[in-house]
Amino acid sequence: MKANLRSGRLRVLAAAAAAGAMGVALAGAQPAAASASYPVNYNFATGVLAGALTPTVAPPGANNWSCRPSAAHPYPVILVNGTFGNMHDNWAGASPLLANNGYCVFAFNYGGSSPTAILQGTGDIAVSAGQLSAFVDQVTAATGTSKVDLVGHSQGGMMPRYYLKNLGGAAKVDKLVALAPSNNGTTLDGITELGRQLNLIDPINGLLNGPCAACVEQEEGSPFLTALNAGGETVPGVQYTVIESVDDEVVTPYTNAFLPAAPNVTNILLQNQCLLDGTDHLEIAADPIALADVLNALDPAHRRSVPCEVVLPVTGPLL
Repeated sequence: MKANLRSGRLRVLAAAAAAGAMGVALAGAQPAAASASYPVNYNFATGVLAGALTPTVAPPGANNWSCRPSAAHPYPVILVNGTFGNMHDNWAGASPLLANNGYCVFAFNYGGSSPTAILQGTGDIAVSAGQLSAFVDQVTAATGTSKVDLVGHSQGGMMPRYYLKNLGGAAKVDKLVALAPSNNGTTLDGITELGRQLNLIDPINGLLNGPCAACVEQEEGSPFLTALNAGGETVPGVQYTVIESVDDEVVTPYTNAFLPAAPNVTNILLQNQCLLDGTDHLEIAADPIALADVLNALDPAHRRSVPCEVVLPVTGPLL
C-alpha cells in the first residue's frame, strides 16, 4: 500500500513538474502575510546558504525584544532549530511568516560547541533542554507573558519534550508544534539496525558521542529516548501538533515522528492534505503547506485554508 502511494505520488509530481515547465499554473497558494512585510523564503536550500555563516544573526522577524504579544496572539513563539542547524539558517521561512501574521517571534542557538558555532544542536539533549528553559524565561520576562508557544524542527521538535517533562516547562508552554520531530528516534533507513546486527553500532556511537551526542541520543531505541518516552510521551496542559512527510529521509520510518493518540495531540501527514507535496526532512521547515499547518496549530480558532502545490525536496515550491 505504501509503495503504491509513493509510486503514484511520483507520477503526479513528475506530471506537475512538466506542467510547470510549460507554464501551466497549478492550484494552490502560499500562506498569506498579514501585518508586516518580511520576505518569506520557502526554499530551505537558499535559506541555509544565506544564513549558515551568520549563526548569531536572528532570522527575519525574530528577536524584537520590544515586541509585546497582542490579544489575538497572546503568547510569543520560540523557534527551536534542528541538529546541525542554527537559528538563522533553519527559519528563513517560518520566522518572517509568523512575524507577518502578528506574532512576537524569538529564536536562539543551543547545543553547539559555543553559541557562535555554525553547527548547533549537537550536544547532549538534556543540556540543550536546559538552554531552552533559560531562553523561555528570558522571553517571558521581556514580553511580560506567563507562557510561550514552541515551534521546533527535527530535534527541535523532540528536545522540548524533555523540558516539558523534566524541567518544569509544562507550566510555561501552551503549544508545541513540531515539524518532522525525532520523537521515537530514527533508524536512518535501517542503517542503525544493520550496524547492530554487524556489531558496529557501539564503536560508531563511541566515535559520534563526542562531536554529536545528540545524534546518538536520537537513534531509535536509545537510552535517552527510552527514558524520555517512559510513562507517556506527552504531559497534561500542553497542546501538541506533529507535522510530518512520507518523504522524510532522516526520521525513519516517518511514523516515528508521531505521538500516541490523545486529546491534546494532533498528528498531521502532509500527503493526506496534498499529494503534490514532496517535501523532505529539510524542506519541511520552509514548506508553505506545512507552515500553513503551523499557523493553524498556533491559532486554531482562526483556521486558514491549507494550500496544495508542488513542493520539491530541499528547494521548495515549484512555481
